[in-house]
Amino acid sequence: MAIRTEIKKTIAARAEQLEALAMKIHRNPELGLEEKKACAWQVQMLKRWGFKVQTPFAGFSTAYKAVCGRGKPVFCLMAEYDALPGIGHACGHNLICTVAMGAGFAIREALKREKIPGTVVVMGTPAEESEGGKVRMLQNGALKGIDAAMMAHPWFRTTPDIGSTAIQRIDVTFKGVSAHAAAAPEKAKNALDAVMLLFHGVSAWRQQLPESSRIHGIVAEGGVIPNVIPDIASCQFYLRSPDEDVLADMAERFGDIVRGAALMTGTKARMSPAMEPYRARRPNKSFNEAFLESAEAVGLNPVIPDGPDRGSTDFGDVSQVIPGIHPYFGIAKKEIAGHSIAFKKAAGSAYALKQMLRATEAVAQVGYRYFADDAFRKSVHADFRKHTK
Repeated sequence: MAIRTEIKKTIAARAEQLEALAMKIHRNPELGLEEKKACAWQVQMLKRWGFKVQTPFAGFSTAYKAVCGRGKPVFCLMAEYDALPGIGHACGHNLICTVAMGAGFAIREALKREKIPGTVVVMGTPAEESEGGKVRMLQNGALKGIDAAMMAHPWFRTTPDIGSTAIQRIDVTFKGVSAHAAAAPEKAKNALDAVMLLFHGVSAWRQQLPESSRIHGIVAEGGVIPNVIPDIASCQFYLRSPDEDVLADMAERFGDIVRGAALMTGTKARMSPAMEPYRARRPNKSFNEAFLESAEAVGLNPVIPDGPDRGSTDFGDVSQVIPGIHPYFGIAKKEIAGHSIAFKKAAGSAYALKQMLRATEAVAQVGYRYFADDAFRKSVHADFRKHTK
């Protein structure tokens, strides 16, 4: 109990700084790989707090690695801070980074006070919403020497890590032949027809998909003017499943539907990957139990969801390599959708800032326990090995 009180006091002493930073990032949304201000503001604060910071990091100019302490174990708090196109911080990443920073600082202070060895890392990871920053950072060795990782994501309610779907994103372009739509339609091969048939094929296919799978798409290009039959039309689809073998089968079937649409219209189809694929997130039982206990203790009122998360995140790739946890903390008093105007407003509200500080406490408690409790740390790694192929 004493260490929890000390963690609370440490975070309270930094509360104004964390709240101000969260709001400054909220008011200045930056897209993935363009988070220059958000990255710089975090780096400046972490340096003032005594962290040794490396930026650029792992191949990204807007990534950073802030380190304090020495020796093993090495525990990483991951920060996200990119915004969504056209809608700003409607996923609350302005709060994710401040939770990571505040928790990292509180853990460091607790370790110093109790004379417990270990290294605390706060890692800035750009472009979760678009480019799969963590995936590419892993490829560049960002997790070398790190034993476990944690981050906390805002949602409308507080829950443990319930897993996530793996995702493949595919661009499809059909090439046909244009012609005057009224004077010579028989001379055309309609690329837009191929796109529409692809959507119809996907709609018919959904009935046979597992309930846990998802597929959704948009038309990116469909022609310029109605009296010219389009010779080029394109679309983008996201395919998701918590089972990566199922996702592989989905991708193969999707390709068949694309080729079928091309055959029916006499067009040629080209498929190409869009952005990085993400792996499914692997929940960790021991981490989840610790987070639920801490979240309850700080007043976040956690609940167990009825089913798993159908969204996707590049933290999934992290959780496949080292033990990790990606729980959620509630920033609304009623259910609201993520990636919406309502969620953007919630992420900049006074209530969200209050919940952010509570989440920072809960995360710090879990992180400190990872350093201080040998049995807990061993159980975290045992659970990871049990569920790792």
